Amino acid sequence: MDGSLLLRALLVWGLIALAEILQGILRVRLLNRRVGDHRARQIGVVTGSLMILIIAWFTVPWLAPSSTAECLQIGGLWVVAMLGLEMYFGRVVFRLPWARIAADFDLRRGRLLGLGMLVLLLAPTLVMLARQG
Repeated sequence: MDGSLLLRALLVWGLIALAEILQGILRVRLLNRRVGDHRARQIGVVTGSLMILIIAWFTVPWLAPSSTAECLQIGGLWVVAMLGLEMYFGRVVFRLPWARIAADFDLRRGRLLGLGMLVLLLAPTLVMLARQG
């Protein structure tokens, strides 16, 4: 991945991160009270995944990846950056223990954050393939 693509991919990730932060704020303030934290987090992964796919739909043409491998590199970069942001907010901002952060990825307990990260990883590839028809 060249420097120009890397910079564009990071800018798009910033947009995704901002959308996810705003969605998280709305989830906590509006949805948690109505359906409880666990269900609200599950709904949040679904709506967050849809937001990621919509943002990818509009930005992948601007990113202009040249191959599926480059799409996976972009998605991988997004996942690593998002995990870093999750860890920062979890540990530094909210002072959560590692076990609590890891629990969000436990599919056996109905936690779906890992599936959201999979969507983030595959979004550029899925969009590129869908746009190619």
